[in-house]
Amino acid sequence: MALRGSLRAGRALLRAPGPPARGLCGRVSPEQVILSHSPLQLFSQFHQRCMLVAGQGPVEENAHNLGFKHVVTIEALRKAYPLLDMVDLSRRPKELPPPPPTGFPTIEGVILFGEPVRWETSLQLIADVLLSNGNPGAELQDVPYPHLPILACNMDLLWMAEAKMPRFGHGTFLLCLESIYKKVTGKELKYEALIGKPSPVTYRYAQYLIQQQAERQGWKAPIRRLYAVGDNPMSDIYGANLYNNYLKSAQQNQVQAGLKRSPQAASAQAEVSLDLRNDCKNSVESCESILVCTGVYRPDSTAPKETEETVFHGHRDFCFDPSLVQASHIVQDVDEAVQLAFKKENWS
Repeated sequence: MALRGSLRAGRALLRAPGPPARGLCGRVSPEQVILSHSPLQLFSQFHQRCMLVAGQGPVEENAHNLGFKHVVTIEALRKAYPLLDMVDLSRRPKELPPPPPTGFPTIEGVILFGEPVRWETSLQLIADVLLSNGNPGAELQDVPYPHLPILACNMDLLWMAEAKMPRFGHGTFLLCLESIYKKVTGKELKYEALIGKPSPVTYRYAQYLIQQQAERQGWKAPIRRLYAVGDNPMSDIYGANLYNNYLKSAQQNQVQAGLKRSPQAASAQAEVSLDLRNDCKNSVESCESILVCTGVYRPDSTAPKETEETVFHGHRDFCFDPSLVQASHIVQDVDEAVQLAFKKENWS
């Protein structure tokens, strides 16, 4: 059984060193873990470009492990262009710095792994890169549009930590970037792809790896059902149900089901999904969502009814359907979720 994972801000390596971990279902190898950024391996058309990477943790190493050959971090860009980062007075240059080093590469795209530590620095420098077409030291002329391609991972607006209330997630950072870009340029920020829950690309990639694992284990019976377990109705459950709709509609050649009908939202997602469909056996018929009560969701809170209006915490490029946040099953924790799946599959 393959496991899906999403670690905050891409802080974990794609393939962590050391022996396999032990989970509820036995030993778990790195090949059975999907992080929010794992599907970026599919976007080979960008692997040879010079990409600016933002987030925290080993983002440069993660990018290389995903296949990207030429990577520039926010910190490297800030050091090359110290006059761009002006919010923190203590970090402003005390005297006029030398010009940027010769041969500093032109940025050709942006990868947003997760929320950074210094939001003001990342927001400013990413905006500079987009407005300058990858040459942030240049004087601003006409604003290039469409702007450089952006690949964004991990869209959760909020996430649950030790605090009593949810914390800001990368979705909040994306909202800030979108708002700033729209206010400055009058145009919508567009994404080449949105990766991570609830994107169908991520669930399709999970299906692909699950079927790979089944083949390696020598399982002959086709996989008919997937089970997606999560604690956040607006991302985990929404994404699982959206993918279930995708599975149903894919049989009718409607691969963009559930996505807002706009070019920035649908085209890249559908294209990757179609590529994966060519690589996967199409035996999977459904994806059941299982909501656990150990995170964002609290059973004592009132779940939104399909007929009620509610605040949508999902990303701008995904339309809200109240039925998509209604879980197929609600259990206490992951252990109960696994036992439920075993029972439904008649596994002892």
